Amino acid sequence: MAIERRGDAYLVTHALAKHTLSDLRSVETEQVAFRKGLVKLGRICGYEIIDGAMSTEYVEIETPLTDTMGERVTGLDDVVIVNVLRAATPFVEGLLKAFPHAKQGVISAGRDESAGMDEDGQFPIDVDYEKMPEITEADTVIVADPMLATGSTMTAVLERVTAAGDPDNLFVLSAVSAPAGVTRVAEQFPEVDLLTVSIDDHLDDDGFIVPGLGDAGDRAFRTT
Repeated sequence: MAIERRGDAYLVTHALAKHTLSDLRSVETEQVAFRKGLVKLGRICGYEIIDGAMSTEYVEIETPLTDTMGERVTGLDDVVIVNVLRAATPFVEGLLKAFPHAKQGVISAGRDESAGMDEDGQFPIDVDYEKMPEITEADTVIVADPMLATGSTMTAVLERVTAAGDPDNLFVLSAVSAPAGVTRVAEQFPEVDLLTVSIDDHLDDDGFIVPGLGDAGDRAFRTT
């Protein structure tokens, strides 16, 4: 299993995930390749969630030659993916390749960068739109955002997700995370399993992850 515990988070250590993240980090990776890379990384992480966190059951199968036993993953139809607009859109596209029958929630949330970070390292968060499906105890919920920086946006999103239901399994999935964001999510939502491909070094004075991969939304959608 290519998921390892690292402090308050779990690292996705699959070789192809790390390879894809290296491409995403590169300043030479242009828009189309960057967006496709996020799709690929979402798919890989989805498969790792299936392998590391979901159960299987034995089933009887009739092949063209004989009867045999096989295994099937349970709970694939009980998945909710929450798309934190806008940067997570291609990331979620990849997750949907692993979970094609997932219900989807959408939350448009972003930090007010003009206000700057406060003394606690947080930003004010604007939530412009929210549409959530029903969440049940049987569901596996994956909240996807490529970057977990200060944790300000993610904790605001998780407040709304947990208000919509109380699932057995609740994951936050990011490509890169900063230690401060990991700590903030773990302290405020200890029931959440935080998965990331990398825990980076630090946040700069503007609250951006270093070394990071730049602004994922701007790079995916060619905006500034």
